[in-house]
Amino acid sequence: MSDQSFLGVDLPIIQAPMAGVQDSELAIAVSSAGGLGSLPCSMLSPDALHAELTLIKSKTSQPINVNFFCHTTPKFDAEREQKWRLLLQPYFEEYEVDINDIPTDSGRKPFSHAVADVLEEFKPEVVSFHFGLPQQDLLKRIKSWGAKVISSATTVEEARWLEANGADGIIAQGFEAGGHRGMFLSEELSLQTGTFELLPKIIREVNLPVIATGGITDAKEVAAALSVGAAAVQIGTAYLLCSETKTSRFHRAAIKSDSPHQTEITNIFSGRPARGIVNRGIRELGPINPDVPQFPLATAAITALRKQVELRGCDDFSPLWCGKNIDGCKEVSAADLTSELASLIE
Repeated sequence: MSDQSFLGVDLPIIQAPMAGVQDSELAIAVSSAGGLGSLPCSMLSPDALHAELTLIKSKTSQPINVNFFCHTTPKFDAEREQKWRLLLQPYFEEYEVDINDIPTDSGRKPFSHAVADVLEEFKPEVVSFHFGLPQQDLLKRIKSWGAKVISSATTVEEARWLEANGADGIIAQGFEAGGHRGMFLSEELSLQTGTFELLPKIIREVNLPVIATGGITDAKEVAAALSVGAAAVQIGTAYLLCSETKTSRFHRAAIKSDSPHQTEITNIFSGRPARGIVNRGIRELGPINPDVPQFPLATAAITALRKQVELRGCDDFSPLWCGKNIDGCKEVSAADLTSELASLIE
């Protein structure tokens, strides 16, 4: 049985935050439909975050989730960066990438007091994190305005850690999930398990509400997760074709392709494992490459390549984040999809 009451919403459906394919429009649509809309914020400047939250609050009074990364920014490793650029050099030459155009900033910032300053004005109801939790002083600031804090766990050990360190709810992220793995206690991919294996294990081990995510794209799967004991279900991939998303034409075409869909967990686009549709980049450079710089430093060089390739009408080096269950994507409104996903809830 669901227990979405701790999130303050009518339906136990959380729209997964998906950086690069959405902005506030999708979050507003889902929250207005009774679910919990989410805004990915790690690539937003404080000014851009302020503008998005202003728009959200002008369009809906329903609860909203704002999502952040809480990684530690690594030191620049010149030797590793050089190895990475040597691997990319043949592609730079093929697509006439000017190495002087490669940015020095990845655009992905960990949660900080500067960001908390912006949030405090709006007091969002839910703040979620990927890669653990922020420092305790930041966590206290968030909770001081009554927000619920949730974060992703990909193992039972991570779930226990989140409970011990101040989370109010835990997202059990199964191996099938699209986008970045939330793993933070270990980089060992062999420890990752499927949603319906991980979910009951975490539920047994913690005393917090547990949210299921990974490979869930229809009402039957939502009902199945809730019947196991999930308090709510977080869904991303199913929303990718909704009219309110900003999913690129390349990404949409890959999802809608009649050819068999293959997804892999890869580190080549950011430096951290993330699941996406297999393309040339993943086939030839990955899926997991030990010479890729640490997250998020890998992003700069391959993004410069991606932009040039996309200008030629090709997705060979685009991160096409997607869960394993791609067939669940539908070209409908986010409100209709949210209602449909909740249609079998008793």
